[in-house]
Amino acid sequence: MAVLMRALTLAAGLGGAAGLSQFPEFTQQYAQRLGGAVDELTRVIDGFDRDAAAEGLSRTDALAQMEQSGGISARRADSMAETIARHDRLSADIAALEGAGPFTRLLRLPHLADTELASRVWQSYRPALPVTFEGVVFAGTGFVAGTALVGLFGALLSPLRRRRGKRASIS
Repeated sequence: MAVLMRALTLAAGLGGAAGLSQFPEFTQQYAQRLGGAVDELTRVIDGFDRDAAAEGLSRTDALAQMEQSGGISARRADSMAETIARHDRLSADIAALEGAGPFTRLLRLPHLADTELASRVWQSYRPALPVTFEGVVFAGTGFVAGTALVGLFGALLSPLRRRRGKRASIS
């Protein structure tokens, strides 16, 4: 049993190291895509604002007028409002991540939470061997976390194994 626990602990440590070592590069690619998404949303919103201004309307007035028109205009107003809200949210995220290194990005994890964006990053992401300082630190942290998790699991199970062993010797 001890050999099995050591093997599980080593496997969990290596798995944690391999997984967490990818955090710096993944978050860097996420931040790059986030910047691109904000730029594109800005372009769409600026176009909408120019169209509204050409009609003598503010953004809010244009959205309200479209909403009142009903039909496709109302749907377009709703989708534009969603676009503006997403732009605001992603702009706040990029501002929080701007200039942040990998260790700081870990502290700002809630700003890496756009599932659509993360999914696109993950689709094109290819894990690599971490050779940067931060990659090695994250790998070491992952190794420690993985081994600690298995150690904790083993410690939680050890009272159960002792009881089972006592019952078997009493029988």
